[in-house]
Amino acid sequence: MDGAQIDRVRRFNRTVTQRVGVLHDHYLGRDRAVGEARLLWEIGEHGQDVRRLRDRLGLDSGYVSRLLRALEADHLVRVEVQPEDRRVRTVRLTDAGRAERAALDARSDDLARSLLEPLNTDQRARLVAAMAEVDRLLTAGTVTLETVDPDHPDARYCLRSYADELQERFDGGFDPARSLLPDPRELRPPDGLFLIARFHGEPVGCGGLKLPSDGAAEVKRMWVAPQARGLGLGRRLLGELEACAVRQDRTVLRLDTNAALTAAIGLYRSCGFHEVAAFNDEPYAQHWFEKGITQPPP
Repeated sequence: MDGAQIDRVRRFNRTVTQRVGVLHDHYLGRDRAVGEARLLWEIGEHGQDVRRLRDRLGLDSGYVSRLLRALEADHLVRVEVQPEDRRVRTVRLTDAGRAERAALDARSDDLARSLLEPLNTDQRARLVAAMAEVDRLLTAGTVTLETVDPDHPDARYCLRSYADELQERFDGGFDPARSLLPDPRELRPPDGLFLIARFHGEPVGCGGLKLPSDGAAEVKRMWVAPQARGLGLGRRLLGELEACAVRQDRTVLRLDTNAALTAAIGLYRSCGFHEVAAFNDEPYAQHWFEKGITQPPP
């Protein structure tokens, strides 16, 4: 990236913060700053685990605690310690908090209208479309990848979701017992690895890599949650798995897939995989792909 791109992003940030009023202590004309207002919205109707709230907003515990104390002092929230685990705290809106949140929602709608009203119909459509694209790209940048043990709760959640989706999409369903899918324990170093993608701390994708001692590296169990699709996460997972294989001095990367997974097939082709003859007896596979991989020049 170059300096002009950085300057453009900074200019965009200045314009947005000024236009939406986050520079004022009385956000949307209410008696609180934007941090407290955002926290009320994120808590929602059913309450929220404080740790999850902190992860979702990317805030440190001290700052969140200060915001919560201010909201408690105004009788807008109550924080409850869970009796079964006193380390876990849940925050809920009071009746006054719900009323304040409703007022903030109404004023947020008014602010959105004020941004759109000066524009003509075409300009409004362009602005909304551009905002959607910015939102998508910024969201993609907040997804994190982490190597975890396949027995990690987030890994087990992704693997269950993966199997459930194949059950729905494959003709005749999907039975993991019939598949040649590796036991998750095979996706541990040095025989392999397992990646988890998280968005605001929640698992939204996964991918495994088999690293047999006498053969090509193989991508297994790659899945992206429906709500995270369209962010380029599948391509990112695949690229990271390929990079991991390269670091293990592998020169060939393989995978197999089913004809029902058309979007995945398109992704593999666009990432440089080419179709080859069957290299295993996987009963659910209808296409087999391979790619030569090399260490990039220093």
